[in-house]
Amino acid sequence: MSAHSITDKVKASDFTLPDRTVQGAVGLLLAVLIAGSWLGIHFYAMFVFELTWSDLPFAVAMAVTQCWLSVGVFIICHDAMHGNLLPNHQKASAAVATVLLFLYAGFRWRSLRDAHFTHHKLSGHAGDPDFDEDHSSSFFVWYWTFFKRYFGWQSLLFVHAVVGVYWLVIGVPMVQIVLLYGAPALLSSLQLFYFGTFRPHYQSAAKPFVDRHNARSNQFGTLASLLTCFHFGYHLEHHRRPDVPWWALPSAMRAGIGKGAGMADPQEAEKTA
Repeated sequence: MSAHSITDKVKASDFTLPDRTVQGAVGLLLAVLIAGSWLGIHFYAMFVFELTWSDLPFAVAMAVTQCWLSVGVFIICHDAMHGNLLPNHQKASAAVATVLLFLYAGFRWRSLRDAHFTHHKLSGHAGDPDFDEDHSSSFFVWYWTFFKRYFGWQSLLFVHAVVGVYWLVIGVPMVQIVLLYGAPALLSSLQLFYFGTFRPHYQSAAKPFVDRHNARSNQFGTLASLLTCFHFGYHLEHHRRPDVPWWALPSAMRAGIGKGAGMADPQEAEKTA
């Protein structure tokens, strides 16, 4: 074993999380800011804002922001799946995630949570719901498989119902609905898939995986990591330490959690909510 590998393991063993109460306070504050902004922009875009040609640049900026915040909302729910949102209040975490996932696209909390735990157990193998073993290097085919698995009839019914009410009952123009509701939702799924699933898990002989997690991390700086996928690109760190909340993943990366091959997983058992 090289001296560099030994140093990496020592650094990783020194990594600790804040007190559970502090972790919950930070997680709740960030969740309120992200989800509150997401809901606020949505209501403003649908019920207050009036789309005109002169306001189109502002509308596009809102759509881009809403796409990014939608990714953040899903990452909050992902933290809840691992018991990291409010570590001392698991039922409250589950309740928050249940509401947010339903508002996101009519998703069911338990179904997504169970599927995500299966992903961790079978990462990059047959049976992994996030993986397409037949097209493990093809972005678009894999994304379509991913989309069909998660976006079922309940989500279709939910989205059509929302669009129908906004358009036919409230009178929101369809172009405004598409630009400020439909596009951010769909593009955020692409963003999540590319930075949080495809890049970390695609198979390539030129970039072999270092351990059984079949995951790799990006080399982005902290700001780029935040803007692309709320640090979910530090993916090997997440698989090795699923107890680390999203906002602490940069610290886990700097501590060397994702370095070295076959490092021990000190927190392997995932928490359930």
